[in-house]
Amino acid sequence: MGEIIDLQQELEGPPGNLITSSPWEFRKAYWETTHFLQMLKSHSAKLESRLEETYNILPHFSLKGGMAHTIRAMYTYRENEKHMRDVYYLTGLMDCMINQVSPILRTDILRSMYKKVFQMKEEFGVNWYGPLDQVLLPVDSWFYNHSEYRSSLSNASTMKELYLAIRKGTDEMFDILSLEYAFYCPKMGGLKWRPER
Repeated sequence: MGEIIDLQQELEGPPGNLITSSPWEFRKAYWETTHFLQMLKSHSAKLESRLEETYNILPHFSLKGGMAHTIRAMYTYRENEKHMRDVYYLTGLMDCMINQVSPILRTDILRSMYKKVFQMKEEFGVNWYGPLDQVLLPVDSWFYNHSEYRSSLSNASTMKELYLAIRKGTDEMFDILSLEYAFYCPKMGGLKWRPER
C-alpha cells in the first residue's frame, strides 16, 4: 500500500531549500509548480542568488508524463545511491522496450526482459502509468551522445550485451544528472503526493 507523503511538511526541515546535495541535488521550489523541474546547476545558482529580485525561472525541463514517474521514484530513494542507480537502470530497461530499436527484442527473448522489468518494478515499488512517451530524464546533447547510446542498443547481439549497454548508458546518464543538474520539487499547497512503494 502506498504511503502518503506531504511534500510541503517534509520539505519544512533544514533552513534554506536544499533537500539533498548528493547523489542528486534536490531542492524545494519557492514558486508554485505541480511538477518536478530539472535545471542546470549553473542556472540554479543564478536563480538562487537573485530569487528576491525576480521570479523568472531560467531555462529548465518540466518533468511530466513518464518522466514524472521516474523522478518521483528517484526522489523516493534520494538518500541511497545504489537503489537510485538500480531504479535508473530499470528506467533504461523500460525505455528500451518502448522507445528503442533492438533486433533481438523482436524475438521470443523479449519475454526475459519483461520478466526482469516486472521483477525490478516489484522490488523497488516503481510504476509508470498512463501514456508513456519519455521515461529517461533529459540530458543536454553537449553532455551525452544519445545517438551513440541508441546505436549500442541496436548493435547488441545478445541479451547480456543489451543489458550491459543499458547499464553502462544509464550509469553515465546518472553521473551527468548528478554533476550537472538540480531538481526542484513540486510546491502544491496542501496537495499530497502518493509514491508507489
